[in-house]
Amino acid sequence: MGGSSVAAQEASDDAAAARVVGSHVDSASNPLPPPGSATSAAEGEQEHAKPEAPAEAAAAAAPVEAKQEAAAAAAAAAAAGVQAMAVTVVRDVEAGPDASTSGQGGDKPSWFTPKRLLVMFCIINMLNYVDRGAIASNGVNGSRTKCSGGTCSPGSGIQGDFDLNNAEDGVLSSAFMVGLLVASLIFASLAKRYNPFRLIGVGLLVWTIATAGCGASFDFWSITICRMLVGVGEASFISLAAPFIDDNAPVAQKTAWLAMFYMCIPTGIALGYVYGGLIGKTLGWRAAFWGESILMVPFVILGFVIKPLEMKGLSHSGIKEYGQMLNPEVQDQINNNGPKHVMPGGINDLAGKVPQKFSFSRFGRRLMTEIGLFSKDMKELLQEKVFVTVVLGYISYNFVIGAYSYWGPKAGQQIYNMTSADLMFGGITIVCGIVGTLAGGFTLDKIGSTIPNAFKLLSAATFLGAIFCFGAFCFKSLYGFIPCFSVGEILVFATQAPVNFVCLHSVMPHLRPLAMAVSTVSIHIFGDVPSSPLVGLLQDKINNWRSTALILTSILFIAAVFWFIGIFVPSVDRFNEESEHGVPAAERSNLRPLLDDNEEARASD
Repeated sequence: MGGSSVAAQEASDDAAAARVVGSHVDSASNPLPPPGSATSAAEGEQEHAKPEAPAEAAAAAAPVEAKQEAAAAAAAAAAAGVQAMAVTVVRDVEAGPDASTSGQGGDKPSWFTPKRLLVMFCIINMLNYVDRGAIASNGVNGSRTKCSGGTCSPGSGIQGDFDLNNAEDGVLSSAFMVGLLVASLIFASLAKRYNPFRLIGVGLLVWTIATAGCGASFDFWSITICRMLVGVGEASFISLAAPFIDDNAPVAQKTAWLAMFYMCIPTGIALGYVYGGLIGKTLGWRAAFWGESILMVPFVILGFVIKPLEMKGLSHSGIKEYGQMLNPEVQDQINNNGPKHVMPGGINDLAGKVPQKFSFSRFGRRLMTEIGLFSKDMKELLQEKVFVTVVLGYISYNFVIGAYSYWGPKAGQQIYNMTSADLMFGGITIVCGIVGTLAGGFTLDKIGSTIPNAFKLLSAATFLGAIFCFGAFCFKSLYGFIPCFSVGEILVFATQAPVNFVCLHSVMPHLRPLAMAVSTVSIHIFGDVPSSPLVGLLQDKINNWRSTALILTSILFIAAVFWFIGIFVPSVDRFNEESEHGVPAAERSNLRPLLDDNEEARASD
């Protein structure tokens, strides 16, 4: 009996050890075992033990102390399994959506491929610019009440209802920029702490409410405030969409994908001319804004429903930081005074995520910390000479394009007596915008997507485009103006993809949202925000639309000069450089959004 008791105890200890080892292996390979797996494993052990009756009898005769030790070992194994499972889940989170769902029937929608992400963002971008085109169209913008010889003709649209002069009308066109400029930098900073994909959803919700408010406005100030909120809503999308597209685009087609995205700018403005002209004249200018709001609602829902993506160079998963504390290797390093960089955010950053009682002093310190971090990033960004050079050219370029988009239909109507200026300018801009933007993106991919090549394409296309656009306004005949202006617009719009390629690739990955925000703020605050009212003021002064258009177009030559200088500025493509936490490129790839772009998903496209 003594021998059988010792043998039983040894067999029990061996089984417990086997279960401990098995729990580590199983939890690492399958972090989420199906319910009842423990029961089925126990049944399997019983069935396996049935042929060995002596062993079973020996186990039955084991002392109570041996059973208690086996139970304690099993509990320890279970605890170790839970810990290993938690670590594995954390690693899945760090590795991105694909790692956690690949081959395991995950809950990520299989239809959400990079191509569909691009299509979704293109439609949203187009709706943003449809709004800009609609408010500039004659059907929505309208005209003031005119009186001559004692006879007054009634006004129409926003200008007629609120009796706005050209200067006030120009301010109205730029009002949404105020919200855009302020909110862009805020959203870019928030992207470091909150998921950028969810921030886009929040921005789209604000945009939807604000456009509906434009349709319900009752005077100049109410619609101006709503236009500012439209800019707030657009800010999150403008700052964060392009980095997502650049993350997921094929390496050989990055500029082409950006071209497809930015093609929606001229296309959206042009559609806005047509949309505003048709809806404004039939249902009224208020209905045009309500229609935009309704069209955006599905994308607001998707922004909150779709599983959020991570952006390359940024990591804001609280699960990741807490999860690393569960990792035995990290615990050993901390306990043994190992390297302190094992947790990217550091202990202090982790402490900031623990809920604490609110106080104004703590809020003030946190605010000062955020301002300090923002200032540090801004200083690093503005030291990039390539980025500063490309933005200076972009400001000059956007000064002209912004005024074109707003005053174009009205100038064409006055200079060439166009009967349907909205439709004419809309049609020209749609065709030229699509052809020019796509041609610029595909051309840069063809000659090699490098920063010097991008500057060469930018300077050449802008210079030639300026010549054709300037010459177009010199024609007195509409038949000479249309073909010359069309060629000029094709060349001018060819810059959209290359200029944003340089903005994204001339800075470190963690600075890309801020770079897009600063670029957006700069081109608006120094570009199209002052250009529309200044052109309106100039026209009120000289009362000659042809001269006003020629003076405006000449500013394109300044943009060409800045971009020509950029060719000679030393440049480095920083897309694959280390992130702000010093994560090597091989590891940082786990932080980028890995959408389900396998062969099956591609075939379904």
